[in-house]
This record gives sequence, C-alpha cells and structure tokens, in this order.
Amino acid sequence: MTEMADLVALMPFADDLGIRVAAADGDSAEAMLEWAPRLCTVGGVMHGGVLMAFADTLGAYGTFINLPAGASTSTIESKTNFFAAGPEGGILRGESTPLHIGRRTMVWQTRITSGDALVALVTQTQMVLTPS
Repeated sequence: MTEMADLVALMPFADDLGIRVAAADGDSAEAMLEWAPRLCTVGGVMHGGVLMAFADTLGAYGTFINLPAGASTSTIESKTNFFAAGPEGGILRGESTPLHIGRRTMVWQTRITSGDALVALVTQTQMVLTPS
C-alpha cells in the first residue's frame, strides 16, 4: 500500500489531530502538525499525548508500507523522551525511520522538532499481525 490517501484513510484519528503527511515510504515517514489550542495543555504548549500520537502515526505509516500482503499491525511498545515544548503558534515536524524491519516486529524511531529544537524522541515497536 503506497498511495498516500490510502495510508491517511487508515487512521482517521490522525486526521482529527491535523497531522499532514508529507512523505512515506519503506525507509521513512514525514509529517507536520500545526499548533492548535485544542491540542494544548497548561501554558499553550502541545500536550505530551498529542506528541506521542503524532509519533505513533508516523511509525505506523512506515510499518504499513513494509507489511507483507494481508498483514496488519499494532503498536506493542512505545517510549518517549520529551526535550522541549511544542510552542504556541509553531509547526511541529516529525520524521520516523526504521531501526529494525523484521518478519514479526518493526521498530521505528521518530524525531519531533520545532524549528531547530528537538521536542521529542520516540521509539516504538510495531507487531506484524498476519492472518491465520
């Protein structure tokens, strides 16, 4: 599945958040997320859960592209380190790259940035679910 519209249609929650996919292939997934008051916590900064969902979406896009025919995926582990705030009025950029692409699992690392600042680094493991 390599059509961008097909990927986006798989995850309506990503659309609700306002995630805009820029590119996705077997080697990376890139997207943008614009700051919005509805995505914030105290002080007008992006909520950590939004950042985690942003990264999870990117890793899932990359995984979907690498799945064998008929398979699906589910996140089974995710670790996030937060380094800076997603500032008011900013645009966050995310880039996810694979650390491991295997038959049963895939591991993706996502860097979320705002300008030159690293906002978060997320590592997630996706399970490859094959039909019985």
